[in-house]
Formats: sequence, structure tokens, C-alpha cells
Amino acid sequence: MSSLKHFLRFTTASIVSLALSCSTSFAADKEKVTVFAAASLTNALNEIGQQYEKEHQTKVIFSFASSSTLAKQIANGAPADLFISANQEWMDYLIDAKAVNADSRITLLKNTLVLIAEKNSPLNEVTLNSDWDIKAAVNGSRLAVGDPDHVPAGQYAKQALENLNLWKTAEPLLARANNVRAALALVEQGEAPLGIVYSTDAKVAQKIKIVATFPASSYSPIEYPSALTQQQSTDCAKAFNQYLQGPSAKVVFEKYGFGVN
Repeated sequence: MSSLKHFLRFTTASIVSLALSCSTSFAADKEKVTVFAAASLTNALNEIGQQYEKEHQTKVIFSFASSSTLAKQIANGAPADLFISANQEWMDYLIDAKAVNADSRITLLKNTLVLIAEKNSPLNEVTLNSDWDIKAAVNGSRLAVGDPDHVPAGQYAKQALENLNLWKTAEPLLARANNVRAALALVEQGEAPLGIVYSTDAKVAQKIKIVATFPASSYSPIEYPSALTQQQSTDCAKAFNQYLQGPSAKVVFEKYGFGVN
């Protein structure tokens, strides 16, 4: 017990020390923290960022998009301080490119995959198995997903549909979106009757409902790794990175439905 107390005191002292160092730097140089993060993190991170700014008087700037888009931007020199991906592969890509600090990499969050419909849809429940008639379900329209060629949510969706023996039928019916929030919007706006998104996206949407949850065994674990960029490991970036792993951020992440490691 004494060892645990010592560890907690040490960790808390480290966070406070970094925050004080960052505050001093911010006051002198107007330094900011720029975070590139997967689109599915928009609501949670915006709330955490506002909370952090009030507590630490440090400006936090977010850029949200598909993990693939952001990873390529960072690899090409975009000035990010921290990257949070919606899958491990795009973080691997940046580590191979030596564009992030591999030693700072952690798996921050987890998520799950769901099938959604517009809130007023007559469809209320779908049994996800090889007998599901996707063509009849979309009724001449499309199934909205993140583009499986590069968007993590779409890649997880493809895995799930393949494992349920549905991919061959589903592929020509896809409405391929640039990120998971764009796929969500297609269903919200009535452009597509069904979509595959993360459960956290469904949680924040007002105009949709969940009609099925994909079996966890049908796709790889949905994990969100984070890492400091190689070129921008400032005290402010380190302090915010630690804050994301702390209890205040955990409360917000869990509020939005994320699993926290």
C-alpha cells in the first residue's frame, strides 16, 4: 500500500510539474498544444480540451479527420504535437516513418461497432448473420460506412461483414464516406437508410438509433493509440498527454461511451 501511495504521489507531482512548466512557457511564448485526432473523438476531446484550458490556461487546438488523412499529414510535416488514431495500423505507419515518438505510444481507448438507422425508420432490430438480406434492407439505397480503403471505421466494418459472410453482397451497396462522422451524417440526413459506425458516434447523435451491435468476435479490437510527435514533444504537449490518461479525462471519455484502458 505504501508503494502505491508513493507511486501516486510521484505521478501527481510529475503532472503538476509539467503543467507548471507548460503554463510558464505559454505565458512567455504563447505556446499551444495541437492535437490531431480521429473524427470519432470530436465530442469527447472538445469537452476535455475546454476543461483543460480552464484548469491550465493553455490553448488546445484540435484537428479532427480520418486517422489515415491525419497520419499522412503528420508524415508530411504537419505541425501536430499529439496524434490519436482510431486504429493501431496508422500509428504503426507513423512510427515506421519516424514521425512520432515510439516511446510515448500508449493504447488510450476502446470502442465497439454498431449498425444504425434513421430514428423514424420502421426498422428496429436486425439479426446480424449470413442470412441478413442487406439488399432488401437498404431498399435501392446505400449502406453508409467510412471508406474501407483507408478509414478505420470502414476497415472494421469490412472485417465484420466478411466474418459474417455478408461482404460480397454489401460491397457494391456501400456509400463510402471520408470518415466515420461523415457516414453518420449520411444516415442522419436521410441519404442512407443504414450505416455502420462506432457505438460512441451513435451515442452523441440525436437523429439515429442503433438497430444491431456487431459481435466483438467479428472484427479486430477497436483501439485508439496515442503518441507524441517526434518533432514537437514540448512540456505543454507532455502535460496534456498525461492529462488525457488521468482521472478527469477518464470521466469524460466514459461519459461518451469509450472504454478507457
